[in-house]
Amino acid sequence: MLNGHGGNIYDIAHRLGCMPSEIIDMSSNLNPLGPPPGLVNFLKENLNVITALPEVDSNLVVLSFADRYGVDPATVLAGNGSTQFIYSIPLALKTKRALILAPTYADYADACSMHNVRCEYFIAQETQGFKADITILNKQVKGFDTVFICNPNNPTGTLYTGAEIESLCKTFPDTYFVIDESYLPFVTSGDHESMIGHGLPNVIILNSMSKIFRISGLRIGFIIASKSIIETLARYSLPWSVNALAQAGVRYLMEHNAEVKVFIDRTHELIENEKKRFAEKFKNADCIKLFASTTSFMLAKLVGRQTADVIYQTLLHERILIRNCSNFKGLSNRFIRISLKDSETNLMLVEKLLDLS
Repeated sequence: MLNGHGGNIYDIAHRLGCMPSEIIDMSSNLNPLGPPPGLVNFLKENLNVITALPEVDSNLVVLSFADRYGVDPATVLAGNGSTQFIYSIPLALKTKRALILAPTYADYADACSMHNVRCEYFIAQETQGFKADITILNKQVKGFDTVFICNPNNPTGTLYTGAEIESLCKTFPDTYFVIDESYLPFVTSGDHESMIGHGLPNVIILNSMSKIFRISGLRIGFIIASKSIIETLARYSLPWSVNALAQAGVRYLMEHNAEVKVFIDRTHELIENEKKRFAEKFKNADCIKLFASTTSFMLAKLVGRQTADVIYQTLLHERILIRNCSNFKGLSNRFIRISLKDSETNLMLVEKLLDLS
């Protein structure tokens, strides 16, 4: 779904006749703080790494990642963003029938479709706050060989605890569970809820550097699984799939724990404060319903006179980009997703949404 993502600022800027920097992008779920300053300086000072081939298998960055998370390097694989693995998993695992917990990121279904894999959806309902009861989910898994769960969920921001995920995975030991933890670093209790290190042989964890560190343009992500699964997935990885600058940047992040901790703490503080302010502004509004989120983005339902298409297009002409959620399975043209930014920008969007709705 190349046209179904947020953040397509280059194409939009071209169509609007402006520079990409002139667009206020509240559609991409990226850290509002930007990249860590130390990382930015490091990359500027090490641009010379692009003059040579990167490590063919990203071995050193894998070792740094494994050391940071306390896992065996043989259970980690680096790739050109976690999306690379999403598209190789159905092929590598020879998936026949996949279950996708929805509403969610469209690429899981697109990856299945690419490899002619039959996929079905279990849709969490709005009445449940878009979080299905784990006992009900248990009843849906039987008969599927691969299950995709985005945790925290995109676009709803709901979260299953590590204990809930572990219980589900242990109940179906012959089913592969792909747990996408791309947004988990935004959760204040994220370290406790991660499946990294649990060691379950049927669990495959997707880890993204793009969102929390706002380095989506560098394209690097990780997959963590059993040694046998990693060996299988490695057969479908291309040589030199991770560029030299991305490898150097992530090694810097993995080796500067104190700096990273301060940065993530600042991120948590900003996001929690902005979510509270944002929700407070809509507390008495009868035209927009906000859903609680554990992440840096919020799902909203338009209950007034306007649809998501109208709101999206109107804001777009003002060079403000939000996510129209009408193409998410389980949602409708009444849903939008907003990635929070600084207070001034968030307040500006609140005022425009209240006026439009």
